[in-house]
Amino acid sequence: MIILAVLIGILGGLGNYLFRQTIELVHQLVFEQSLDLLQISFDQWTPQRALVALLPALGGLLILPLWIFFGKDLKGGFAGFLVRVNLQGAKLPLRPLFTRGLGAAITLGTGGSAGQEGPIAVIGGTIGSQFGKLFKMSGDRLKVLVACGAAAGVAATFNAPIAGVFFATEIVLLSSFELASFTSIVIASGMATVVSRALLGNISELSAPPYFVNSPWEMGLYLLLGIFVGILSVGFIDLHFYIKDRIDAIPLPRLAKPVLGGLLVGLIGMVLPQVFGNGYGFMETVLFGEGALWLLAGLVLAKAVATSITLGSGLPGGMFAPCLFLGAVAGGAFGHLAVLVFPEAHLSPGAYALVGMGTFLSAATNAPMTAIFLLFEITDSYQVIIPIMLACVIGTSIARHFKKDSLETVELSRAGIDLEAGKERNIMKALKVGEVMARDVETVPENMTLGQFAEFIASTRHTNFPLVNRKGELTGIISVQDFMGVVFERDLMDLVVVKELASVNVITAHAEEDLDTAMRKIGYRNIEQLPVVDRETHRKLVGIISRRDMVSAYNRALMSRSLGDDDE
Repeated sequence: MIILAVLIGILGGLGNYLFRQTIELVHQLVFEQSLDLLQISFDQWTPQRALVALLPALGGLLILPLWIFFGKDLKGGFAGFLVRVNLQGAKLPLRPLFTRGLGAAITLGTGGSAGQEGPIAVIGGTIGSQFGKLFKMSGDRLKVLVACGAAAGVAATFNAPIAGVFFATEIVLLSSFELASFTSIVIASGMATVVSRALLGNISELSAPPYFVNSPWEMGLYLLLGIFVGILSVGFIDLHFYIKDRIDAIPLPRLAKPVLGGLLVGLIGMVLPQVFGNGYGFMETVLFGEGALWLLAGLVLAKAVATSITLGSGLPGGMFAPCLFLGAVAGGAFGHLAVLVFPEAHLSPGAYALVGMGTFLSAATNAPMTAIFLLFEITDSYQVIIPIMLACVIGTSIARHFKKDSLETVELSRAGIDLEAGKERNIMKALKVGEVMARDVETVPENMTLGQFAEFIASTRHTNFPLVNRKGELTGIISVQDFMGVVFERDLMDLVVVKELASVNVITAHAEEDLDTAMRKIGYRNIEQLPVVDRETHRKLVGIISRRDMVSAYNRALMSRSLGDDDE
């Protein structure tokens, strides 16, 4: 594992270098050459500047062949990557390493508002998976090798090996810490950083000025910043998926939407060109305290909308850089506002931009340790630790209070997938009661006498029976155990009806519920069967489902998924 971690780290660092060079090549050939050819300048407004809106749309056109021939590779994004790693055996196909990587490079190089960290994490993870499959690693070890590759990609991007380690453990492995896996991830992250420094120098994608705390009372402002950014991150998540849903609902062919999305982003960038690409260049100016309050406040909304349109329209890319950008401009705006309120305090807006950057990332992804160590490694300052810890914890707590899902897991929750629940529960969540239940139900009229019931159960193999009235509505349930208490009372056999012995407070299920919910209901009362009723009246019986039915359905689904993973 250590040897493989070294190799994955080296290749992850090389993969990051090639990916960055591809982005730069596309940017030079398409974006910069077009600006020169059309004589467009962002420093002043000219009529030609309106043509800049066409550049991201051109990126959408360039991506169309990838959607036509390799559409499956572009679907899912980083959320799909997490599902494959945590629920599908971490067996990643090789081709998306090139197709999705190229698609993301085109998106970023032509001005699409997205990040490169998600794609590079997938590239590194795919390298790790290929090594694991080559050496026939088991599921857990294969998962660790994928995490090694993801850590390598992020570490090489930011020249931040510790942040790469925590990215892999918090986000990719869902905080499942084991010493053996941690050792491999540390090695891979360190090796990728060595390769990146050898090729690019000891520099990061982001650089920040020296960080200082002017006064202990500033911690109160950082607490307020944490609350503000935490609420802002929740709003961004809601806005992102609202825009994505609206784009999905547009009655246009799927292949037209990347072009439309690129055009809309271009229109935003025509006015605010800071939204183009990953935004690292502008972020650095904000970290140095530059940027007017009105500009930074406007960019919070503009970048959020541009990113949501970019990714929602089908242009591949990541969410990591947009989160950093939004945190930086929001924190910078907060800092400028604090300077206006406390002009004698000698506050630095860039310091609040720096802490806001990490806080937004932490709150949106539920990964505070990644954010804390990323900022520590970018600034190389111990003084940033206390402010960023306070702000990250507050911001993440606020975000989790209002929204249980992170930015990457909202779509999964919509599909009934809970990464932290594991493979077993997610299989149960994917199966519906209506697919498994028995529709031919043996029912008992509620006015049947005990004598008639005794004759009835002698001819059946079931032990639980729903009671129905004359309208066929569920009124109770009776079991053989309920009947055994009076079976020897001969005088009662023709006088007492079964409803008097039945349980009338019946736990029921609906056909639309998943098996995980149904199994919880069965386990709560330790019963064997659940009557299934309609949602309109909650009384009309439509079927019955047993514990045995659910276990059999789970086993069939598990076998089917295992065979599917092996085929890949």
